[in-house]
Amino acid sequence: MLNFFNKENKKSIEKPIVKVAALLIYAAKIDENYTLKEKELIKKAIIELGSKNETVEDILLNAEEIEKNSHQILEFTREIKNLEEDTKIKIIEILWNIIYSDNNPDMYEDNLMRRLTGLLYLDSKVVGDIKEKIKNKLK
Repeated sequence: MLNFFNKENKKSIEKPIVKVAALLIYAAKIDENYTLKEKELIKKAIIELGSKNETVEDILLNAEEIEKNSHQILEFTREIKNLEEDTKIKIIEILWNIIYSDNNPDMYEDNLMRRLTGLLYLDSKVVGDIKEKIKNKLK
């Protein structure tokens, strides 16, 4: 389990994970089909990223509200881009898993991932390799 949160400061724990969850929800909704399967993947990701089981529902509700009221992905990526490279890569893996969860990625999802690659300061080859890994895993 990854844990990129500072355990000493509860406020700093909530903000990044809620932003990550909002980004995951945004990715799940970009094809206009936010499924129960995607929601479960997001809950699992919240736990993998270090949240406790008992806070997942609250984080998810908060993230859904933030995503609903947001106007652009910059609101989600502002804090995420400052995380460690390993954490950002884990988030990208989670995003690809969500995108491929319906076995039907579309151009909007691919476009989102290209934009996120730049916004999160990640190498496009690394992101492409992660995409291929996820795609091959689901075959």
